[in-house]
Amino acid sequence: MTADVDSTLRSPAAYELAKLALQEMESAGVWPTPLNFEIWLHSLSSPESGLAMELRRILSNGPLTEDESERLAHDFLPRARLSDEIRDAGAQLSRELNSVAGAIADAQKNQAAYGETLAEADQNLSSGSDVQQTIRDLAAATRKVSTENAALEQRLSESTREVGKLREHLEQVRRESMTDALTKLANRKAFDDELARQCERAAERGQPLALAVLDIDHFKRFNDTWGHQTGDQVIRYVASVLSRLAVPPRVAARYGGEEFALIFPAESASDVATALEDTRREIASRSLKRRSTNEDLGAVTLSIGLAEWRAGEAPSSLLERADEALYASKRGGRNRLTVVEDAAKAA
Repeated sequence: MTADVDSTLRSPAAYELAKLALQEMESAGVWPTPLNFEIWLHSLSSPESGLAMELRRILSNGPLTEDESERLAHDFLPRARLSDEIRDAGAQLSRELNSVAGAIADAQKNQAAYGETLAEADQNLSSGSDVQQTIRDLAAATRKVSTENAALEQRLSESTREVGKLREHLEQVRRESMTDALTKLANRKAFDDELARQCERAAERGQPLALAVLDIDHFKRFNDTWGHQTGDQVIRYVASVLSRLAVPPRVAARYGGEEFALIFPAESASDVATALEDTRREIASRSLKRRSTNEDLGAVTLSIGLAEWRAGEAPSSLLERADEALYASKRGGRNRLTVVEDAAKAA
């Protein structure tokens, strides 16, 4: 499967990747701004990713503008977007807190003034001063502090609502940062986190856990023949079928390019093999048509590898074994499912 971008950028290969990124930006007439450099690094690290495909499409029609760079970052670099959203939310929260702190400080001053009024009234009553005037002063001071307290309560209530909205907004951004822009499935980061979490849960509860990795067969043919937009159409179609299979707590993810993964918590490989076979047959049975011209694209087929978690096994090991089964499916002629035990026998 496609190497993880973050892993690639933290390896010796990153130096060559950086040189290539600069060469390609220069060739495309694009300034090596930090944003463009990040876009090129991610694109070159995963050549069949949605970002890489969209970048190639843009460059085939002309130079990359600053607006298009910003759009690519917004659509395909969710961590950068998340940082911006967190910064903006932090600034808004800071303003809210400062406003509330000011309102509380004013309320404290008013309470202190009210205390002084009460003390003065006590002295006046003790000394026999005008009782009626003292009562009027007390009533006026009480009305004032009551009005100010009501205003403070309203301000606190408004602030609570604003903070609630901020929390909801950040949660939405967090979800979007874990979602693949093209397919709306979980992205690679979300997949890695979920697989680790489910391996821990399987160990704690003594439950099975199955992992399937899937790859669209001969995907490059769709891109080379029909273009990247048609390639995106094929990816979205496969994703839509997989999303129906991934009823929670199952999780479907776009692992990279034309590759997908399915996590099956509390299910064994034998439990899910039939469902995966049905899904493979369903996808292969349909003949897609190109949306723009209605031309027949032919059948889309999947190669699938399936593995079951072993007690004490690391997530990376489980993924590696599922990957081995996937490549056994490819070596066996594609458009098939291979369970990891079968792959070991074939080897």
